[in-house]
Amino acid sequence: MKRTPCDNLPDPAALAGRLAASGLSKPAAEEKAGLFHRCLGMLNSMSGPRGEVHALFVPGRIEVLGKHTDYAGGRSLLAAAERGFCVVARARDDNHVRIAPVDQEAVEFAISPDLEPAIGAWSNYPMTVARRLARNFPAFLRGADVAFASDLPPAAGMGSSSALVVASFLVLSGFNDLHKLDEYRDNIASREDLAGYLGTIENGQSFRGLAGDRGVGTFGGSEDHTAMLCCLPDRLVQYAFCPVRRERNIEFPSALSLAIGCSGLRAEKTGSAMEDYNRASALASAALRAWNEATGRGDPSLAAALASDAEAFQRVKETLRSRQLKPFGPAELIGRLEQFHTESNEIIPAAADALAEGDIPEFAWLVECSQELAERLLGNQVPNTIMLARSAKELGAAAASAFGAGFGGAVWAMVAVEESEVFLARWARRYREDFTELAGQSSFFLTRPGPAALSATELAW
Repeated sequence: MKRTPCDNLPDPAALAGRLAASGLSKPAAEEKAGLFHRCLGMLNSMSGPRGEVHALFVPGRIEVLGKHTDYAGGRSLLAAAERGFCVVARARDDNHVRIAPVDQEAVEFAISPDLEPAIGAWSNYPMTVARRLARNFPAFLRGADVAFASDLPPAAGMGSSSALVVASFLVLSGFNDLHKLDEYRDNIASREDLAGYLGTIENGQSFRGLAGDRGVGTFGGSEDHTAMLCCLPDRLVQYAFCPVRRERNIEFPSALSLAIGCSGLRAEKTGSAMEDYNRASALASAALRAWNEATGRGDPSLAAALASDAEAFQRVKETLRSRQLKPFGPAELIGRLEQFHTESNEIIPAAADALAEGDIPEFAWLVECSQELAERLLGNQVPNTIMLARSAKELGAAAASAFGAGFGGAVWAMVAVEESEVFLARWARRYREDFTELAGQSSFFLTRPGPAALSATELAW
C-alpha cells in the first residue's frame, strides 16, 4: 500500500506483522490491525485526510498479584494483556482536542488549566490529562483529532480508564515534544517515572516538581500505568511503588495461557463503588498516619513504615490497636494492615520465586492465599468474582485469582495451552448458568502476557 501524508498506516497484513514482531500473538495482532483501520476511517470522517496519522496501542493490564498494594508503596506482579486501546491521531494547529470512540460522537475541548472534566463520562479521562498538562507545562500545547477503539472489557478491572489516560498523554506528549521541555526532563527520566506521573494525574497528587490537581476522583496508585508502559512479552514483571521501581522479570511458562473471565458486574470507580474503592485506600493512609503520629517519623508510605525495622509490623499493629482513628475501628485497620503486609512482603516474593523455579503447585497455593485475604480482610470481593475463582480451580486451572479494584470485575486463571479453549467454554458456561442476569455482559477470552504500549507507526514519545 502506497504511503501518503493523509493515510500512513500500512495495509492490515503489514500492520499485523509489525504488531506481532513487537510481541503480540498473531491472532491478537490481526485483531488490532483491523481496529486500527476502523479508527482511521473514523478519524478521516472527523477531520478529513489532512495530515500524517500517528498510531499507538495501549494494553490493558492483568494484576496477577498485588491487591490494593501500589498506592501504599507495596509490590505487584503484573502482565500486559493482549487486548487494549488502538488509537490514531492527527495534530492540530490550535489547542483543541477532538476525540471519539469508533462509531460514536466526538467530544471537543481546549487544553486549558481551567478545563472542567465531565465527571462520570469517559471523556473525564482525556480531559483530566489535558487540564493537568496545561498546568504542569504552561507553554502553548497543540491539540489533536483522535479516534480510538478498544477490545478491552470496560470497567472489568483491567485498567480501561487508565489505558485511556495513558493513550491521551502519549498523543499529546508526542505532538508537543514534551520530553524536550525543562519541566519534563527535570522530573521524568524513565518509563517508570512516567508511570508514576500518570498515576498522579488520576489521583490528583503532585509528582516531584509537577504540581497536582483534582484528578479523576479515585485515590489509586500507578500499578495500571506501570504495567501499560513497562511490561514485557511472555514475562511477568514484579514492581514496587512509591516510587515505581522494577524488581524482577519472570518468564511465563510457554505451556500455559491466561484465561480471563469478566463477570459483567462493572467495577466502576464512580458513585458508591468509588467510595468502596477509596475506603481501602483510606484505611492504608489512616494506618500510616497513626504510625507517624505515634513515632514522630515521617515515613512516606505504609510499605516504608513496615520496612523501618525488623519489628515494625508488630509495632504498627500495636499502634492501631491502641488508637482511635474514626471512622475506622481497630479491627478493620489491623485487617487492612495484615492483608497489605502479607500480600506485598510475603506472598508476592514467594510466588515469583515459585514461578521462576517452575513450582506451579507452590505458586497456586500462594495465589489461593492472596484470594482468601482479599475475601476475608480486604473485603473487595463479590459473589461473582469469588465464584469465578473457585470454579476455575474446580475445572482444572492451575491457579486463579480475582484482580483489580474489586467490587466486580474479572478473574484470571492459569491453564494449559492445549486445554485452554475447552476450559474457557466450560468456565463461561458455568458462570452464565449461575449468574443468568449477567450472561450477556460477561466475557471470556485467552491471552498471553503481551508487550507494553507501542507505536504502530514509530511515533516518538
